[in-house]
Formats: sequence, structure tokens, C-alpha cells
Amino acid sequence: MYHSYFGLAEQPFSIAVNPRYLFMSARHRDALAHLLYGVGAGGGFILLTGPVGTGKTTITRSLLEQLPDNTDLALVLNPSLNAIELLATICDELDIPYQKDEQQLKPLTDKIHCYLLANFAAGKNTILVIDEAQHLHFKTLEQIRLLTNLETNTKKLLQIILVGQPELKTLLQKPELSQLAQRITARYQLTPLNLTETKAYIRHRLHIAGLPGNQQLFSDKAAKQIFAVSKGVPRIINVLCDRVLLGCYGKNKTHIDSAIVKQAIAEIRDEDKNQSLPNKLFEKVSTPVALLSYTAILLAIALVYTLNTPSINTTIAPVNIATLPAQKTKEPSPWYDNKSTAINALAKKIGLSPIDNICSGNLRCEELSVDSWQALKDYHHSVVIQLHQGIQKSYANVISIDNNVAQLLYKEKTIALPLSQLGKLWHGEFTLLWQAPQHYQGPIKLGDKGPITHWLAKQFSRLDQQTSTLTDNTFNRALYQRVIIFQQRHQLTADGVVGLKTLLKLQQQLAKQKLVSPTLQKSDMAEGSF
Repeated sequence: MYHSYFGLAEQPFSIAVNPRYLFMSARHRDALAHLLYGVGAGGGFILLTGPVGTGKTTITRSLLEQLPDNTDLALVLNPSLNAIELLATICDELDIPYQKDEQQLKPLTDKIHCYLLANFAAGKNTILVIDEAQHLHFKTLEQIRLLTNLETNTKKLLQIILVGQPELKTLLQKPELSQLAQRITARYQLTPLNLTETKAYIRHRLHIAGLPGNQQLFSDKAAKQIFAVSKGVPRIINVLCDRVLLGCYGKNKTHIDSAIVKQAIAEIRDEDKNQSLPNKLFEKVSTPVALLSYTAILLAIALVYTLNTPSINTTIAPVNIATLPAQKTKEPSPWYDNKSTAINALAKKIGLSPIDNICSGNLRCEELSVDSWQALKDYHHSVVIQLHQGIQKSYANVISIDNNVAQLLYKEKTIALPLSQLGKLWHGEFTLLWQAPQHYQGPIKLGDKGPITHWLAKQFSRLDQQTSTLTDNTFNRALYQRVIIFQQRHQLTADGVVGLKTLLKLQQQLAKQKLVSPTLQKSDMAEGSF
């Protein structure tokens, strides 16, 4: 009704689940990544919990979209069933035929077991998803557990994803369900959005509905009011924002202020009161801290040991330019005459010299170009930049940039120069020295196979502190989605392709968690280090 008034193509805050409006906050990406590991673990139970309206259905749908084509899915949306009814529903979802007189525990269980064995023999996976699982009865849960008893030496033949409200966690903590709880291979507690995410969520939905990027409907104060009332629950945010836009339209205004938000809140509260309904919309929403049940492992497989001398983004106290010797007649010139000399000087800084052919094997010298100092900083590594002085070319080792000052390494000394001065000579070309993993031949992408894919999956399992990997030898959809989540979190191009920037950022994050050494050492050059 009001959307055309604001120049929108459709209603932006419908509470219906629409994949086009998917908003993946940091916690939603974490939840999805965690569930992907559960699916890749080869069986057992996966648990996703969270308060009403926090996006569990969104996460589940995103997960299901990443399942490989050889997956059969049974989706149970109404778990208020007894054990026999649930087994019958599973058979219906998987198209397992049964007679009316076979609607008993043993016949239905036997049919499901036969189906699972046939699927396994055909190379297929079978997944059961139960939504609103907090409503499951104890006996029904126990029957579900028994379905996971069928297994091979390496995996269970049925994976079960339980999705429910926080009370599901409480239910599974009961002693009589301890056997089921012990079979949970991955779990995540989804929490509401914070203030920053709430603002981004509102902007995201308006943008998808057609609002120009340079136009703002909600003032910061209005967004804060919506967050204060909704406690960051997306479903409540939708209800509030929809009413707010309607109120703004009724007043013939084009910008939402505090008064309009207050009126919308009052109207909704009055409607709840007049209908004698509990004021659930505005009741306090619990925000338990999201729990990640990781089993930490620190394996001795090295990652992408890049050149992590003081990184370009590392804060190093800059040399006071005022203390440098005055150079009245010429520009400061801590330059190298040729690239090889500069590269060897940088390598020597980290103990790699002497090496005859330093840019060979897994140790690589990437020739790159950027259009700004910030883009250079985004690599987070020391580099050799190419300078232009008339028709001559020279080179400088940049080991850090801080407060518009570059720290240059020259003859084992550090010299500070303003970027404004250095920028007169630099056109964006630079060389990055980094240690590639063994078997790396170029960007790793969906469908690739071999040791490099196994290596990549192992690095993500280390980063996420998981005992299992998302794949063994093939770059599958699960690993692809995990890469995209990683790229989105670190403001990289989210294309699912693992190139140089993604590898460097992955190494940096592992170094932060002290899962790899942050510095490239001679021993890292040995065969088998990667």
C-alpha cells in the first residue's frame, strides 16, 4: 500500500520468509558455517537453537541450499507427533511406501533402515530436519536417536538437524536424554542482532525493495528506538518498521523521525491490549551468549606462511621525520637500483638469505598493482614497491604504513617517509613475497580435486577448531559456502574462489589464533612443511 509512495518496488518488511531479503549478520554466518561442519562430519545430530524470530528458518534454508545433489531430505515442520506418527511422516517425506497396517514402530523403522542402506550403497546422503524441535516428546526423541544407530565404520547413515527455541537445549540436558546429547556433532545458539546489525538490517531490506543507496528513510535515533523495543529480533524489527512506514505515509512525510516511531509503538501496544493478548511483542527477549562447542585441535600442518615481517597493517612507532637528517638539495632516496636486490634485502630480514633463486618453488614473488595506499594496506604484508624517477625505475621495501607515514627498510635500517612524498614516485606497482602451499598452482575453486583441496579444507577446520573437515578431496558446496562466509567477514570479494588475497587473509587469521607461526622461517622451506 505505502511502498510506491517511498519509491519502493514492494513491501520491504513482510514477515514472510523471502530468500531475496536474506541478511547474513556475523552470527548468522557463524551459525551457517558451524552447521556446514556438522553436515560434513558424517552423521549424528546437529543442533540450532535461538529465540523466536532470530532467523533460524533463514539459516536452515541457507544450509539446505548448500546440500549436494546426491542428498535426500526429509523436512518435518510439525513435531508435535508421537513416535509412530513421526516415523510415518519421515517415510512420507522420503517417498518410502508402507501399508496402513504397517503403521507400527518396527515395520516403519525397518523400512527406513532399508532405505538408508540403499541410499548409502548408491552413494547418497540422507538428512532429516525437524523444525520447532522443542515440542518433541521424550519418547519421540528416543525413537529418533535409535534411527542413528545404523552406521558404517566411518559415518552414520542418517544425519538429523534439530532446530528449536532455547528450551530445546534445556530439554536435551535431561539425564534420560544423555545418549542423544552425546551424539550432537555440532551446535549453535543464535542470538538477536546488535544495534549496528539492526541498522544494517533495516537498510538492507529497504535496498532490496528498491530504495536508492543514497537515500535514508530512518534516522539514527529512529533506528535506535526500534532496536530498543525489538531487542534486535528480526521478526519484531519487521513488524515495527512496517507500522512505522505506514505511519510516515499517513502523515505525508518522507523521513522517519522519533515521533513517528513512538506513535507506531503505542498503536501496536494498544492493539495487543484491546485484543486481550499477552504483550509478547515487547516482552524482554532473552539474549544468551552464543555458544560454540568446539573441540580444539592444533595439528602440525603449516599454512600459507606468507611474509609476515611487521605487516603493512601492523602499528609500528614511526620514526619522527623531524629527526631525519635534513636533505636540502635532493629528495630522500632509500631506494634499490634493481628489484632482485630489494627482494633479497627483504628476504634477509626474515632469515631466508642467502638463496640463489629466491622466487622459485613454493616461495613466490607476485607482481601486482593497486590504485591506492589503502588497497596496498589491505594485503597486510611487507612489499617491494616500484618507483618511477623519470625514465629510471627504482625499488623500496615498505614494511608498514601508519598515520600516513611509510616505514621503509633500507640496508637493515628503518626510514620513515610521508606517503605524500613517496606517492609522487609510485604508480601502484608492487611485488609481494609469499610462501604458497605445496601443490598450489593458482586459485582454488568449486569442483577442484586433489591434495590442495584437502589442504584447504584442513586449514578451515583448524581455523574453526573442528575435528572434521568439510571435504576430503573435492572442493564441494560446503567448502565453497565456508569460503564465501570467510570472504564476506573480511571484506573480500565473496566469489568462493580461493586466490592470493583469501589465502593471505586465512594465514593471518590462523596466526592471530596462534595456530601457525606468524613469521616465515628457514625450516618452513623444507619439503613437506605444507
